[in-house]
Amino acid sequence: MSFLKNIGKNFPKDRTTRIILGAMVLLALVGAFFGFRAVRHVVATNQTFSLPGDPVIRQPSSGENNGEESGQSAVTASVPSASLPSPEPWDGVSRVNMLLMGLDYRDWEAGDTPRTDTMILLTFDPLSNTAGMLSIPRDLWVPIPGFDYNKINTAYYLGEVYNLPGGGAGLAMKTVEELLGVPIQYYAQIDFQAFVDFIDHIEGVRLTFEEPMVLDRRGQGNTVTIEPGVVTLPGEYALAYVRARTSEGGDFDRAKRQQYLIMAVRDRILEFDMMPKLVANAPQIYNDISAGVNTNMTLNEVIKLGWSVLDIDRNDIKTLVISNEYTTMAKSEDGLDILRPVPDKIRLLRDEMFGIGDILGPVAEGEMSEIIAEEGARVSVRNGSSHVGLATQTADWLRQQGFNIVEETNAEYTVFSQIHVYNSTPYALKFLAQATGITSLNIYYYEDVENGFDIIAILGDDWANNNPMP
Repeated sequence: MSFLKNIGKNFPKDRTTRIILGAMVLLALVGAFFGFRAVRHVVATNQTFSLPGDPVIRQPSSGENNGEESGQSAVTASVPSASLPSPEPWDGVSRVNMLLMGLDYRDWEAGDTPRTDTMILLTFDPLSNTAGMLSIPRDLWVPIPGFDYNKINTAYYLGEVYNLPGGGAGLAMKTVEELLGVPIQYYAQIDFQAFVDFIDHIEGVRLTFEEPMVLDRRGQGNTVTIEPGVVTLPGEYALAYVRARTSEGGDFDRAKRQQYLIMAVRDRILEFDMMPKLVANAPQIYNDISAGVNTNMTLNEVIKLGWSVLDIDRNDIKTLVISNEYTTMAKSEDGLDILRPVPDKIRLLRDEMFGIGDILGPVAEGEMSEIIAEEGARVSVRNGSSHVGLATQTADWLRQQGFNIVEETNAEYTVFSQIHVYNSTPYALKFLAQATGITSLNIYYYEDVENGFDIIAILGDDWANNNPMP
C-alpha cells in the first residue's frame, strides 16, 4: 500500500481537511500558488476545523486582520479576472495542461515590463493517473503569434506591452501551444518573493549536492558556497539555487535543478508531519504569498484537480527538458544568442510526454472482455481510411471483445485514427487506445453532448495497415 494510502487511513476524513490536503499536494507540483488557493478557501468560507492536537483555524472576528495586509489588495479566489483567458471547466476526465511561469527579477529591478525567466509545462492525465513536467529554455527561438520570431521568454512581455487579450500569460500560452501542438488550459505565474515565502513556510527544502555550488542570493555581497552533502535550503537560498546559470550546462542544468526542487517540495509536503503545520499556518501563508501569484484557475478547479493528484506515484511523474539534444545554438540577425528548435526531435519529446503510456487507466482485474461488456459503452465505428469495409470488419472484431457496437459507417479520410469520448467509459477507451496505438493527442473529450454514443472511433490508414485482427 502506498504512503499516500496510509495517510488516508490515519488522516481526518472531514471535507475541509481533505480539501486542504488535496490543494497542498497539488501545490507540491507547481509551487506556492496552490498553497495560496487552499488557505484562501479557509479564510474566505468561515469554516472551522482542526487536526488532532493542533490549533483551530477560524474566520477572524471583527477588527482582526482578515488575510489582507494593510494597503494590499486581495486576490479573487474563485473567479478569474475578465482580462485573463477563461478556460473551459475541467470535466475530471480530460488531460489537464498548465503553463507555470516565473518572471525575470532583473526586469522587475529595472522597472521594466518583465519577460519570463522560467517556463515549465505541467500535465496531469487522470485516466492513467500520471503527471509530467517539460521545461522550456528561455532562449528558444520561436514564432510569437501575431509577431515575428523571437526568444520564447518575450511572449509574456509582448502580451503585456500591447495589452493583448489574456495579457502576457495568454500570449505565452498560445506560443507554447504552437510550439508543441498541445492545448494548454491553465497558467500559474509566481513571483520570486512568493516562492521564497512558501519555501520558508515549509521550513526549507532538502536537496543533495554532489559537488560544491555557488549560490548568489538577492542583494549585494550575499554569495555563498554550498559544500557537497544533504542540505536544507531556506527560501532565499532555494531561489538562488533554481536561478543559478553558472554551471557548464547553463540554462539546461538550471531547468533540471528546478524540476529537482519541485519534486523535493512535493516530497516535503507529503511528509505526514508537515500537514498540521501548513494547515495551522494557513492564514499567514495566504498573507505572505497572495500578492505574488496570478492564475486563470478557479478555486473549485484547484480543489478538484488537487484531490485528483493525491495518488500519483513519484515514479509516474515524468521530468523532461528541451535541452541541447533538441536544439542548436545560433545567432539571430540582431546578434542575440538563441536556441533553434529541431522540430522532429521536439515532436518526439512531446510524444514521450503526451504519448500512449499516458492515456491508459489502471489495469483491471478479470477478463477485459467481460469488463467491457459490463461497462456497455455505446460505440460508433467509422471508416476514415482508404480501405473499403474496414468499419464492418473492425466492428465484428470488437464485438468479439465484448463491445456494444451501435453503428458502422464512413467518415472523412484520415491517416491517423481518432477517438472521440462523450461519456466516461474508461475500459472501452483503454482497450481502443491500446489496440489502435492512439496517443492522447488524438483523443478528444466532449461535455453535455448527447448523440447516442459514448465513444466514436474513427479508423485511419494507420489502423488499416497495422492491426491485430485476423
